[in-house]
Amino acid sequence: MLYGLYQAYSDTMAPFRAAARISADTLKVLPFGLSEHPVVRSGWAASEVLADTAVTHKRPPFGIRAVPMTTGVVDVIEEVVDTTPFGSLLRFRKDCDQQGPRVLMLAPLSGHFATLLRDTVETMLPDHDVYITDWTNARDVPLSAGRFGFDEYVDHVVRFLNVMGPGAHLMAVCQPAVQALIVTAVMAEGHDPCTPRTLTLMAGPIDTRINPTAVNDLATGQPIEWFERNVIHTVPLRYPGAGRRVYPGFLQLSAFLTMNMPRHVKSLFGMYQDLADGKLSEARATKDFYEEYFAVLDLTAEFYLETVQRVFQEWELARGVLEIHGRKVDPGAITRTVLLTVEGERDDICSMGQTMAAHDLCSGLSPHLKRHHLQPNVGHYGVFSGRRWESQVYPLVRATIAARE
Repeated sequence: MLYGLYQAYSDTMAPFRAAARISADTLKVLPFGLSEHPVVRSGWAASEVLADTAVTHKRPPFGIRAVPMTTGVVDVIEEVVDTTPFGSLLRFRKDCDQQGPRVLMLAPLSGHFATLLRDTVETMLPDHDVYITDWTNARDVPLSAGRFGFDEYVDHVVRFLNVMGPGAHLMAVCQPAVQALIVTAVMAEGHDPCTPRTLTLMAGPIDTRINPTAVNDLATGQPIEWFERNVIHTVPLRYPGAGRRVYPGFLQLSAFLTMNMPRHVKSLFGMYQDLADGKLSEARATKDFYEEYFAVLDLTAEFYLETVQRVFQEWELARGVLEIHGRKVDPGAITRTVLLTVEGERDDICSMGQTMAAHDLCSGLSPHLKRHHLQPNVGHYGVFSGRRWESQVYPLVRATIAARE
């Protein structure tokens, strides 16, 4: 019902946004210098904001066409290396002989597309052969494809690592840090030759009992049955995944917006003001952020509910009781993979200590194979994007990977 209402609202707003786009394009090219009149510029700015801040359900392009290397700028070609109905293994192949160490980057499956890690990929590319999990919007996956839950996520990562072959490195940002640790443990215990050489966990909820955040409190504030009744909805008939039960991406976006509503209102008004004042580069940065932020994907109901219950309510991995396909997972089986954990001092989504908890779980690792970094003065996104990620966090990631090559 809710999904249908949302779709009806989206359909209703579409003509208004189209009209705003026509208005913006018209006001921008008025003759006789009228486009520069303050009143006209104000109207143009308002039209631009209305036209460009719509929620979408299509993955934006990564748009990474070239990267600078020591030998010069080289072209980048996106290649789909492996695919299933629920996701693809995407490679950013550089048009040169020196690809660098192979790294599989696990993108969060929490309401946004993998392009949320565009900056992370761009920073990694000059020195590494980067692959990423490119998850499919669940509303586009037919019911005939079957289920995709917590265990199936783990299966996908194991599959992708085997496609990449021995010697790869694994890196997880935010939510999939849990699955990355599980995958490494499962593969290590099974003596899989494709077990990652290094495991980098960035701002991930390994043990959310430590310094719980508002996000953690929300997850534990209601029984899992409440989540199933109130946030799980059915995909409408107009989409390929019609009839599939999902956690809609627009609900996750609404939750994120509500948590920081004053900040987003200020940011969007600032975008309007920058446009009206002619500060186009500043406005463009804000516009690019919200184009990505408002691009949402749905999660399968089983994956969402199992993640909430197993990671945030019952802390199965942290308590040592988690099972995959009925078999207990033992992080202590990891003995050769170097572990690097990274946290942000001001992270209000995954607080200090939650990711570092992985060190205690990996009891089979020698101390010299464990590394932790607390990045001062950054929030959640600053751990893997922005200036401090590039200048302070990334060099540690690069050094950790290089040491195992």
